[in-house]
Amino acid sequence: MSQPGTRSNPLRVAIVGSGPAGFYAAEHILKQEAVESCVDVFDRLPTPFGLVRAGVAPDHPKIKSVIRVYEKTAAREGFRFFGNVEIGRDLTAAELSERYHAVIYAYGTGTDRRLGIPGEELPGSHSATDFVAWYNAHPDFAGHEFRLDCERVVVIGHGNVAADVARMLALTRDELELTDTADHAIEALASSGVREIVVLGRRGPLQAAFTTPEVRELGEMLDADVIVHPAEVELDAASSAALTEGQVEPTKRRNHDLFTDFSARRPEGKPRRIVLRFCASPVEILGSERVEGVVVGRNELFRDEGGVIRARDTGERETIEAGLVLRSIGYLGLGIEGLPFDERRGVIPNRAGGGFDPASGEPVPGLYAVGWIKRGPSGVIGTNKKDAGETVATLLADLEAGRLPELSAPASTSEGSEAAQPASIKELLARRTPEAVSFSGWQSIDAAEQERGRPHGRPRVKFCNVAEMVEAMRAGDPVG
Repeated sequence: MSQPGTRSNPLRVAIVGSGPAGFYAAEHILKQEAVESCVDVFDRLPTPFGLVRAGVAPDHPKIKSVIRVYEKTAAREGFRFFGNVEIGRDLTAAELSERYHAVIYAYGTGTDRRLGIPGEELPGSHSATDFVAWYNAHPDFAGHEFRLDCERVVVIGHGNVAADVARMLALTRDELELTDTADHAIEALASSGVREIVVLGRRGPLQAAFTTPEVRELGEMLDADVIVHPAEVELDAASSAALTEGQVEPTKRRNHDLFTDFSARRPEGKPRRIVLRFCASPVEILGSERVEGVVVGRNELFRDEGGVIRARDTGERETIEAGLVLRSIGYLGLGIEGLPFDERRGVIPNRAGGGFDPASGEPVPGLYAVGWIKRGPSGVIGTNKKDAGETVATLLADLEAGRLPELSAPASTSEGSEAAQPASIKELLARRTPEAVSFSGWQSIDAAEQERGRPHGRPRVKFCNVAEMVEAMRAGDPVG
């Protein structure tokens, strides 16, 4: 058979995960004019777009407009989407490898890092990731319960997810009802007893990982004052030296300016307060039957031998009364059976996106990674475009060098135009998971959600469980 990439033998690529990284990878492949290709994108949810749908804060609709770019990719010839298909449940990694010249894993980081402190397992101690998925109507988390009957919430972490969580806890009902926040979350958030949200970061104001627009938004809340004590923004010797030596990123300098501005503001007496704390780490979560408070340790900053500014415990302690703790301190990927995996970093071992066996150091033909499962949880949505470009360049170099594996699955003979293809994935899924969702099926779900939102002046009212999504798919796209 001829080398893959021709009309008679197209390059067949499977992408596992339909978030930004997966869609950018699909775009980079399908726009190659010199390579004939077919790309099948798989997602365990019936809905595509990953964290753009289930992770971006509902009050940030402009960020979600990037979906239009992904829809253009989905409209390209050679693209197919298979939603509601989980690798490891409906298909194995080996079965994909048999049917595709290359498999790109783009499924992100599916679990959060733990604090590792006493009391972390108490009711009322949660991952911020779970909270975000809950208010974004993710089917896995729609049934979760977050008790918002307390006056104070402690959010642990100084990144954008922590800022989103703090902001969502402080939005008014009117603000929430203009968004696609899940109905169950709108009611719970709007009627909550929360009056103060304390956001803790282990290092100083020059090390916080927020982006500047996220910080600025905290100071523009309709219903909440942002509180920063003047002592919190005073720079330690290590941070001052880094600033003087030009070693601080512009974003972090701008953030420090905003924190300093916040510290000079007089509170307006709004119903809620968002309190930003620096050089503070939780050392214990207190409570008997549920969270009742957090013991916080005071940190000091120092430069290590490599010049990195780090935090160390001074031994000073204070207790913050709180009824809910949400941790946002990073994420880890999970391995898939049959694939190499770096347990410590939570990523698929790779070089420029090309997977390799860590035991031998040898490349695994046809295995690729992109996005957070490739590089770890870093960057913003746009970061994935360049990242995907690197992975696809590695794949195309392997194609050119003849390093891609041959297909080993038997030919399909029962689907007409697909008869010349390897064993039809559609045939296989029809037997195993007849509720798989095509892209046109997703468009039916999308239209139904928008229709549900129209009478209320909302962009959409999301379905919160898979059965509702499949029913909407069948109603709007009976063929699937």
